Amino acid sequence: MKRGDEMEQSGGIVLVGCGNMGFALLEGWLDRAGIPAADIHVVEPAEPLRHRAAARGATVYVDASGLPEALQPQTVIVAVKPQIVGSMLGAYRRFRETAVFVSIAAGVPLSTFEATLGESAIVRAMPNMPASIGMGVIAAFGNAHIDEVQTGQVTDLLAAVGSVHWLSEERLVDAATAISGSGPAYLFHFIECLTDAGIAVGLPADTALSLAKQTVGGAAALAGTSAFSPAELRQQVTSPNGTTAAALEVLTAEPGLADLLKRAAEAAHRRALELAVVG
Repeated sequence: MKRGDEMEQSGGIVLVGCGNMGFALLEGWLDRAGIPAADIHVVEPAEPLRHRAAARGATVYVDASGLPEALQPQTVIVAVKPQIVGSMLGAYRRFRETAVFVSIAAGVPLSTFEATLGESAIVRAMPNMPASIGMGVIAAFGNAHIDEVQTGQVTDLLAAVGSVHWLSEERLVDAATAISGSGPAYLFHFIECLTDAGIAVGLPADTALSLAKQTVGGAAALAGTSAFSPAELRQQVTSPNGTTAAALEVLTAEPGLADLLKRAAEAAHRRALELAVVG
């Protein structure tokens, strides 16, 4: 048996990149999944981000060369900018026999990973911004080499920051990006617009903002927990010839909100495909 630093270190997680989403995952593992900090190895070249991870108890490294030679992680999470994936991935090839690789690099196809890692278990995942508070939505797709145990393992790790939805085809990851990945921005903009509308009808700015945020938050929570569909909930709040009905006549007039959102999602999807080609 090897001793000291040379003793085999099986299991654990290597997190490559600890920016906003990487740190959200780290906090989810520690605070909600109960994973010991000692089992998490973070590779992050940016000193402030590295210190932030170290403050939570993770073992940190400037680059992959610092990782122990005997380390055999179960999972390698790649949370770096898409444009550098190709240049950094080779440094982690030595883990391909023992680990499942999980990429949250937006737009990077599995083929980019397979070109370096070969016949390895690889997952492409797309978490969204609410993962930072444990309420994210994560769309995921695994290649042909991931088994049931690894699928469960990855599900558990990603579930620490939200709900996990496995997709049947890789192309659907880009489609999910247009809805759940970019969707929070659509909703934030809706809150901005609702706030401006409140100001336009005479509300003080701070009151309009509070009403808009709390209305959207409460309605979203109700839609998420109610047995009724969103269409049924809309009907329940809409009295015939009432104020809500008057507003919905405007929102559903051509081109209505539904058409605008479809066009927005199509534009996001198209851009996701373009970025994948560039990558």
